Amino acid sequence: MRRRLFLAASIAALVPSLAMAHGPTRQKVTLTTEVAAEPAEVWEAVGNFQDMSWHPAVHGTTGEGGNDIDATRVLTLGEEGGPTISEILYKYSDEKMSYSYRITDVLVEVLPVTNYSSHLTVKPRDGGGSIVEWRGAFYRGYPNNDPPPELNDEAAINAVSAVYQSGLDALAEKFGAAGS
Repeated sequence: MRRRLFLAASIAALVPSLAMAHGPTRQKVTLTTEVAAEPAEVWEAVGNFQDMSWHPAVHGTTGEGGNDIDATRVLTLGEEGGPTISEILYKYSDEKMSYSYRITDVLVEVLPVTNYSSHLTVKPRDGGGSIVEWRGAFYRGYPNNDPPPELNDEAAINAVSAVYQSGLDALAEKFGAAGS
């Protein structure tokens, strides 16, 4: 009996410290926009993994493998010689107008995330036009407890949301907002 009480007391004493030791949790962001153009036209602009010229933050894209699984691309941001993000394609469907990719290399000063994966999809919109959905899942840029403000969950969510919103706004500008 004493042994059970000792074991129960030991576990109870550890529980608060186990809760405090919990690291970061996976964050998720999903943003959409509705555009006037039909899905095939929008997919033509965004569906080539090797070409991200539609996004205003991307100065240039280089890569290998086209739209095949394990194709790679390197995005140069801002201007020539700007920071880069390296990515790999792991799912692609021209038929479903969707692809999924992972970041393989980025400085947290550029995008404050780790273990980032993303999905871009174009769907038909009821009444005509398209819905473009961009979603991602990631961990904050600082993997340990007590991250600095620029590498915490909020900074990661805000940075990814800003990237997505900027790209989606550019598509709405290019193709016109749905219902306009």
